[in-house]
Amino acid sequence: MPRIFDNINHELFPALSLTLATAHRADFCVGFFNLRGWGLLDDHVEHFTGGPDHCCRVLIGMNEAPDAELRTALRLLEADDGLDLQRAAQLKRRVAEEFRTQLMTGAPSNQDERALQQLARQLRANKVVVKLHLRYSLHAKLYLIFREDYSNPVTGYLGSSNLTMAGLRRQGELNIDVLDHSATRELKDWFNERWNDRWSIDISLDLATVIEESWAREELLAPYLIYLKMAYHLSQEARAGLSEFTLPRDFRSKLFPFQEAAVKIAARYLNKQGGVLLGDVVGLGKTMMATALARIFKDDYGWQPLIICPKNLVTMWQDYNLTWDMNAEIIPYSQVLQRLPPTRRFRLVVIDESHTLRNRESKRYKAIHAYIQEEGCKVILLSATPYNKTYLDLSAQLRLFVAEDKDLGVRPEAFIRAVGETAFLREQVSPRSIRAFERSEFADDWRELMRLFLVRRTRSFIKDNYAERDPADGRSFLRLPDDRRFYFPDRVPRTLSVAASGDAIDPYSLLYAPTIVEAINALSLPRYGLANYLKPTADKLADIQEKPLLDNLSRAGKRLMGFSRTNLFKRLESSGVVFIQSLHRHILRNYVFLHALSNGLPLPLGTQGADVLDLDGDLDLESEAVEQGALSDDELTSPAVDEADLPVLAATNSAAWYTARAAEIYATYAGPLKRRFKWLRPTLFNVALKRDLLHDATSLLGILQAHAPWQPAHDAKLQKLIQLLQTEPGNKVLIFTQFADTVDYLVEQLQLAGIEDVAGVTGQSANPTELAYRFSPQSNSVGDAAILSRELRVLVATDVLSEGQNLQDCHSIVNYDLPWAIIRLIQRAGRVDRIGQHAPAITCYTFLPADGIELIIRLRARVRQRLAENGEVVGTDEQFFEDAGETQFLQNLYAGTAGVFDDAADNEVDLASYAYQIWRNATAANPALKSKVEDLPNVVYSARALNDPTAPLHQTDGQRLPPGVLVYLRTATGNDALAWVDEHGNSVTQSQSAILRAAACTMETAAVPRSPEHHALVQQAFSIVEQYPTLAGSLGSMRGARFRVYDALKRYVAHLQSIAPLLVTEQLTRVIDDVYRYPLRQSAVDTLNRQLRSGIADDQLADLVISLREAEQLSVIHEADAPDSELHIVCSLGLV
Repeated sequence: MPRIFDNINHELFPALSLTLATAHRADFCVGFFNLRGWGLLDDHVEHFTGGPDHCCRVLIGMNEAPDAELRTALRLLEADDGLDLQRAAQLKRRVAEEFRTQLMTGAPSNQDERALQQLARQLRANKVVVKLHLRYSLHAKLYLIFREDYSNPVTGYLGSSNLTMAGLRRQGELNIDVLDHSATRELKDWFNERWNDRWSIDISLDLATVIEESWAREELLAPYLIYLKMAYHLSQEARAGLSEFTLPRDFRSKLFPFQEAAVKIAARYLNKQGGVLLGDVVGLGKTMMATALARIFKDDYGWQPLIICPKNLVTMWQDYNLTWDMNAEIIPYSQVLQRLPPTRRFRLVVIDESHTLRNRESKRYKAIHAYIQEEGCKVILLSATPYNKTYLDLSAQLRLFVAEDKDLGVRPEAFIRAVGETAFLREQVSPRSIRAFERSEFADDWRELMRLFLVRRTRSFIKDNYAERDPADGRSFLRLPDDRRFYFPDRVPRTLSVAASGDAIDPYSLLYAPTIVEAINALSLPRYGLANYLKPTADKLADIQEKPLLDNLSRAGKRLMGFSRTNLFKRLESSGVVFIQSLHRHILRNYVFLHALSNGLPLPLGTQGADVLDLDGDLDLESEAVEQGALSDDELTSPAVDEADLPVLAATNSAAWYTARAAEIYATYAGPLKRRFKWLRPTLFNVALKRDLLHDATSLLGILQAHAPWQPAHDAKLQKLIQLLQTEPGNKVLIFTQFADTVDYLVEQLQLAGIEDVAGVTGQSANPTELAYRFSPQSNSVGDAAILSRELRVLVATDVLSEGQNLQDCHSIVNYDLPWAIIRLIQRAGRVDRIGQHAPAITCYTFLPADGIELIIRLRARVRQRLAENGEVVGTDEQFFEDAGETQFLQNLYAGTAGVFDDAADNEVDLASYAYQIWRNATAANPALKSKVEDLPNVVYSARALNDPTAPLHQTDGQRLPPGVLVYLRTATGNDALAWVDEHGNSVTQSQSAILRAAACTMETAAVPRSPEHHALVQQAFSIVEQYPTLAGSLGSMRGARFRVYDALKRYVAHLQSIAPLLVTEQLTRVIDDVYRYPLRQSAVDTLNRQLRSGIADDQLADLVISLREAEQLSVIHEADAPDSELHIVCSLGLV
């Protein structure tokens, strides 16, 4: 009576292993061979000596997948299944690839690695021989074991178990042993007949090769190959764009290779995601790249672009439009409210300097967003500074074309880990939406999001990866299309020290006088905080026109106060004369309010608020005050009233003069200009308003009265500038300042000092581009004789000229004042350090106090403290050097340290470009690497020593890198997931850029034996990523039935847990899990939507969903046919 082995009561494996212990050979016939499953038997056949009659022969049936098998059985016509050598070779390669794929599934282990290595050795030694039976599909499962035993020379096991771990011991099977001599003889003959069939193909060496090329190889793999494999997969989108799109013919000789690569990568993003952000740093040709990108979509799809840009760039874009045949319409930001929607329909929108659209509440933003959404436009964003102070700057720009509930395929994993999955679900946002990312303050999350949309390279990245080296002096250069060389100039800092003389009229004495600083900090600024002065009954007293104005006062007050206070200090740093102008305007506007209050007249609101930035004389009119919500579009576009010329005599600085002048101005406001203002009755405000207005006016008036009239001859800073210009008579000089008033002052005084060919450009200039052409005609290819005849030598400009202009004819810039956002200094240098600059060095002069930069740092610290005490809000350019990096920048600037004006490090480069460049550089230097890396199977690993001197990164933030493992995983949907775990299995980071940099090494980096815990750490990383699956993202829109049902059921369960935990049934738990994991049937969606609209209670909804599940009408569940949703290991690199 044969024994039955069902793996439940009796396992097959123990019987098989005991029988093999005394055997000298074996024959196995199986339908499926799991290479990892060989680990159960490897030691039991190791004693075989190898060769004929002393080996384990394994015959594998060529089985079809169940669906293919069914189609074969049911096909109407008989097919000729005859084999030939070519078909046999194809089947052999297919099976080898299936075994290769088998080893790329799941996580590795020490036990599996040892077993696979032993199997490869046994295959090479002919201890194991494997054949593939191709004549027909073979499902038999037979194990014949031959022993030197007279009574029982052959033992057979026949049944259903394949040569897998599950088949031999875990899975329910049905097998019997065969001991009868005649039966075993027949089975042996049956096996030999198929083994010797001409279509049973030996694949032993193929299997050995598969193992030896897999992660289980015995030979150590070079760490550099793993590094390149990471870069290869991370650059997939970039490589796809490069192969998918072609430049228009007329651009092919005009773009550098780095620009061509950016255009093609951006085209891929634009086509796939609906939008792209071209974020290269200043001077790398974003305008030209955007033009080429727009032309690709015009030529391929017939999409003519709509270009939205700052008004000072309109002329430039008009030239590009004409030159490159875009047939575009160009609208400046200042006209979007009037000109959108345009008469023509546009499917492509180009938005230059997109960072100006940071405030989603501004009218301009809403108009542009509405047009893009209504027309379904694809969007090209251009900005060298897309991120300023908060990550919401980025999301605001992306939201122009990304719907708030769109499934992006990625989640803010760092944020979800920090708050927990349950807490995150309470946020009521789709986890893979842009709204989810807006909850996160983690840089890694935003890098993960931006890699879907951003193309950004830095100057140093281009130098390192695209430039050639001059063998004569080692300088980096790019080849221009006509084969001329463009050398990257050095940026040389020079400090212009100005000493505080102690003279009462010296601007630096004004700047650092404690009385001045204290007076400004003590200002109440009541006009910008009117909500603080409303009577308690103001809401009841206000009429229907006044109520909205009261709400706006509460919203904008703190912002206006913050802008105003910092602006006074910024003007104080810029120039004494513009500071005095600001004091004068501030006093006069206070007196206008005092006039109204004293005479019971309505208070004017509107352009009175525009003086917060002195918009009649400050910065450019496209001020970020609007984008930050401090001012409305109406306030910005309404010109301020010309209240008065600057008083030139001390006698005019009196309360009587301001009182009289204020009455004249109020009459103008209330008369012909009345419609420019909104009005509030004085009876809505308490008496403290008049008191604080008078206090501030008196305090500022005291400052004016304490100083003599301004005399430029005593302005040491101005005189130093004149001296500089006189010592460089042949050089063009570009002078930057923050304020239009300073521009006007400098132009006037330089001309009086005899400096020729001087002009100024501000946000109010009618044609900034023409002035740029006159200053730098060669770099702008100007041929107009009228412009060339009026060429400029000195150009004084606000930061309005630091956007989008080519000024390479100049190689000297002067920072007349110091921006509070240090990034502006680097951007200013980028105006002249651009493609086409011929000078070997860019000299960057900066005016700083001779007594040291600490004076400025201390001043700004006092301002910051005051703003914090008041809870006042400032604009995003108001950086206060709060961290050591910014302070160090200023100290380096003061010391003239080389490299202080260089761009940020390459960690600002977008990940796809960075990874592609690693791949491109490596394969260009060694073409053989391309196939070598591409052929590496997944799950491969290597290890390198942490202290290996050939690896670029030995430490981070001054600390030694932690030993552990870097793991690259990929989801079934193609999303990348990287993890870095330390030697204890704790997560170090999941930042893809940080992990790629940690993996960096060279061809010379030696492979070392892995840590014994390497595979365990890989599994830990696998688990860390799996803890936060992307399933939640598939709940879909928050307005959808599935999301709302899931949310209601979770809420209901939480309620039951708090009052009666026993009522939380297993049925209810399972139904919630089903809603979470599987899509709803359409019939269920219709039923649930109807009930949700009717306001069904949570307990009734739970009963309804349970009944739908019981009737199998709730979810679409096809688990057997579902795509593989688990993570797959691409590769790993040990750090030991």
